Amino acid sequence: MPDSIAQVRCFKHASREAAAKCPACSRFYCRECVTEHEGRVLCVSCLSAQLEPEVKPSSGWFRSISLSALSLVAYFSIAYVFYLIGRFLLRIPSDFHSGIFFD
Repeated sequence: MPDSIAQVRCFKHASREAAAKCPACSRFYCRECVTEHEGRVLCVSCLSAQLEPEVKPSSGWFRSISLSALSLVAYFSIAYVFYLIGRFLLRIPSDFHSGIFFD
């Protein structure tokens, strides 16, 4: 182990001298790789992991009820569209199909 931080190199940039040690991951980094957040000097990786919002999984029963309701709405909407198409087709006079309609 090196005697001083001046002999330690950055974890990401081997050609640069280390400026600080991240307290979260215990690695040494140069000045470009660390930042101060809430009075602590952290590396970018640890800071982004700390700032990520905690994702709370939604409850299973609510999701299944929502998907079921959405499926029912979609089914009835499609059925209604086909019903309207059928009503439109029934209103076409039968003379239209025999060619007499255009004479």
